[in-house]
Amino acid sequence: MTAPLTPHDPPADEQPAGGVPAAASAGREELHTELRQAAVIAAAVAVAGVLLGLLWVWLAPRVPLISDGKAVYLRNSEGEQAIGADGMFVLLALGFGAVSAAVVFLLRRRGGVPLVAGLAAGSLVASVIAWRVGIALGPTSDVVAAARAAGRGVVFDAPLKLAAKGALLAWPLAAMAVHLALTALFGPRDPEPEPHWPAGEHDVPA
Repeated sequence: MTAPLTPHDPPADEQPAGGVPAAASAGREELHTELRQAAVIAAAVAVAGVLLGLLWVWLAPRVPLISDGKAVYLRNSEGEQAIGADGMFVLLALGFGAVSAAVVFLLRRRGGVPLVAGLAAGSLVASVIAWRVGIALGPTSDVVAAARAAGRGVVFDAPLKLAAKGALLAWPLAAMAVHLALTALFGPRDPEPEPHWPAGEHDVPA
């Protein structure tokens, strides 16, 4: 009669260092890698906001003002230049969002929650940077000083501003939508599980 088999611990040289399972250690290392990549992506996308700001200053329509020496008026009260500045920002931001999402997808097809969060955060910061760069490099915000410098009856440009602050969401929304679409269409697929047949079920009777 033999003694029943009892479970025993593997030899010391077969156990992972520190008693931590190898799978858990690998999972934490992969998470740290994804977080580092997400931080790099967020920073790179945020820096791209400077380019958006420069393009906005260059392409946004100007709002002409004129002074009579006592007050400042819109030269064309029915003009749509102010709305055009917001619209130009949104169009540029949508384009930047689509391009940034495509680049991130091509560089990291596997995606992951940290990467998507980094893309979203970087896009929002980039929009804010572009807005502030546009205001800083556009016409001066001191309208009184600009009117005095221009002189009475001389047309000058109004400060560049973003009237609809919701335009700041155009870049992150476009980036999320494009990245989601690319992941759904071209992202890696999980392998299909192989069918499992119980023992003897597939046997053909004699």
